[in-house]
Amino acid sequence: MYRILSALAAAFLLIASSANAAPNDEAKKLFERYVALEHAFDPEVADLYADDALIKNRRTYPTGQVRELTMPAPQYKALIRQSMPLAKAKGDTSSYSDITYSQEDSGVRVRATRFSNLKKYSSPVSLLAAPNADGLWRIREELSESQP
Repeated sequence: MYRILSALAAAFLLIASSANAAPNDEAKKLFERYVALEHAFDPEVADLYADDALIKNRRTYPTGQVRELTMPAPQYKALIRQSMPLAKAKGDTSSYSDITYSQEDSGVRVRATRFSNLKKYSSPVSLLAAPNADGLWRIREELSESQP
């Protein structure tokens, strides 16, 4: 009887861990696509954001002043599409390190350190990835920090 219970427990843990791996895998695919599109200066990166995504940025100025900005997703998506040609002309790319994925009730939190190759500074970025009603994984929230 003990062997059967042990086997059932092991099977349950295997099923539970594979169920948890799927969302992390989907979030990882989404983040990898995000980075690839960004590096290609492809305006389609805007399509990775949900139409109702929460976009917040904390900007720290050389004077020490800090401003927090919340932008509606449609406006942010339009800004991304509009700014891609300028970013390409300037060679404005970012590198990502210390990438982690953690399960949250509503999806998977992707945290990373973003390094601006143009401005030469690092800052944290946090994305919440989750499926929309149609099942497509999208960025539901972006929390970031920046400098001018």
